[in-house]
Amino acid sequence: MDKTLIVITGPTAVGKTRLCIDLAKHFGIPIINADSRQIYKELKIGTASPTDEERHEVKHYFVGTLSLEDYYSASLYEQQVMALLGTMYKTHDYALMAGGSMMYIDAVCNGIDDIPTINDETRKTMKRRLQEEGLECLCEELRQRDPEYYEIVDRQNPKRVVHALEICTMTGKTYTSFRKRERKQRPFRIIKIGLNRERQELYDRINARVDEMMEKGFLEEAKGLYSQKHLNALNTVGYKELFGYFEGQWMLEEAIERIKGNTRRYARKQLTWYKKDEQIKWFHPDQEEDIINYILSI
Repeated sequence: MDKTLIVITGPTAVGKTRLCIDLAKHFGIPIINADSRQIYKELKIGTASPTDEERHEVKHYFVGTLSLEDYYSASLYEQQVMALLGTMYKTHDYALMAGGSMMYIDAVCNGIDDIPTINDETRKTMKRRLQEEGLECLCEELRQRDPEYYEIVDRQNPKRVVHALEICTMTGKTYTSFRKRERKQRPFRIIKIGLNRERQELYDRINARVDEMMEKGFLEEAKGLYSQKHLNALNTVGYKELFGYFEGQWMLEEAIERIKGNTRRYARKQLTWYKKDEQIKWFHPDQEEDIINYILSI
């Protein structure tokens, strides 16, 4: 096994982008983005996507490749990244995947259950039913069709509930029957590196980045997307708070403070998730040389 996947992860605003560009240059490889929102071309400012200049420095995959209306999932991401790695490893010994979307990273590192891809007819039908019948009605149907999954699903998350019902409707089987949770073996070595900072330092960076996003035109970006606010991709910190401002729920200053607070909360959630993974080796983003030496030592 002489091929290696370097995974760089960490909480939002910790400083992954700059470090990863430097690492990509050092190893002469592109960056595989593992941020589930940066993949949408309409969400540039609000997701702090790599700038045109940064993408010119190093090639980035899975940045701005989809439109908000496009269907996507962690399962599709796994399939596409694995295919890309198969091509990259023909000419490179290393590949670099970077981002903070825990589910996407886990899908590539450990695999995801082989759940059938939903056809367009079923997806349209369930989308219409959600709008007409409401989430509570669909939750009750899920309780009847798959009581085991009903007990553990987040019943306030329409995407999870609808997806489970799509599987039940399309296959005639329970969603639970496809959830085997079997870890897949990968034909390459995986090195996981986590980036973190002192909590107050991280919080200060989060607050400063939100202010910078507003200066760059985040308000206008969100305003242009308001008519699509029902889409799952826009159920995202930053956009949700600005949509509330457009609807008169709070003043702009409060919306900005809510973005900062909810982003800090999301960063804590990410760190809690990462702590479960004992394979992650932690560094400060400024320890670039130490990180390179660590990668080469394995």
